[in-house]
Amino acid sequence: MKSLVALLFGILTMTSVCGQAKKYVTVKRAVRLMGSPFELTVVAQNEEIGYINLQEAIAEVKRVEKLISSWDPESETSEINRNAGLKPVKVSYELYKLIERSIQISEITYGAFDITVAAMEGVWKFDGSMSMFPTPEQISRAVSKVGYKKIILNRVENTVFLKDKGMKIGFGAIGKGYAADKVKELLVSKQVPAGMINASGDIATWGTKATGEKWLIGVDHPRSNGKIFTWLPLIESSVSITGNLDRYVTFNGKKYAHYIDPKSGYPTTGISKVTILAKSAELCDALATAVYVLGKEKGISLINQLGDTEVVIVDSYNQMFKSNGIILDTEE
Repeated sequence: MKSLVALLFGILTMTSVCGQAKKYVTVKRAVRLMGSPFELTVVAQNEEIGYINLQEAIAEVKRVEKLISSWDPESETSEINRNAGLKPVKVSYELYKLIERSIQISEITYGAFDITVAAMEGVWKFDGSMSMFPTPEQISRAVSKVGYKKIILNRVENTVFLKDKGMKIGFGAIGKGYAADKVKELLVSKQVPAGMINASGDIATWGTKATGEKWLIGVDHPRSNGKIFTWLPLIESSVSITGNLDRYVTFNGKKYAHYIDPKSGYPTTGISKVTILAKSAELCDALATAVYVLGKEKGISLINQLGDTEVVIVDSYNQMFKSNGIILDTEE
């Protein structure tokens, strides 16, 4: 019996050592998807498997885009928008649940996040083409078409109905986070041990680096010329890093970010950068928009009420603010 125990112990020891000795490689790819830069990273047994995983990830993002894009006339989203004020549209279970979760996020953010704000697209343009400030009448007409409470869902029939003509839904403030989560879900189901999906600042991670170290997100101090002054670990979690550096308009010396307040119809001001940490990239993506709309005080108050969720805010004066769960040394 003693020799059998010793033999079993020897086998277990060998298995453990071999498991620790197993080598992994890191495979990365940068690609433009959903109109934005994506950085895909997987940890794999070898480069060949890693590149296969990356191809599967890209295909999944394209599948999600085909489902939620309001620019694709053949998408389910476009079908919903075309039938606004006319009739309900039967959609896939996946899109139905995304819309349902979007409404739930609207509820908890007091309407600061709202997928029907897509109706404002014709009023504000952040591509450099705007030369005149919209009139109050233009803004008022567009705002009348906004309101998540006017999205009518039928769980039995799996239908979505936009109550008023001219209403639209769009997933610009949640879609890339959702895509990152779906890629993570797919690769985890294929036993990919670890990875990081960076969907233009909406990031989903799982596992650890090939070295066994945690995934880290750098936080740059607003008054340190872009230098990283602290690192936040991501352990089976996600982050959204958003800023208004590229998409904004300026009128009369005032800078307006591309985040629109669904209630007023005007772009947000006062915040230049928001970093949200939460369990899913989808939630991070949506909450980042909500914080821009709510502003520093209300935004931080909201995040402090949510479990497993944190925020770091940089305002237009380069001052840093944070939720209760994050400890940062913001002194220069």
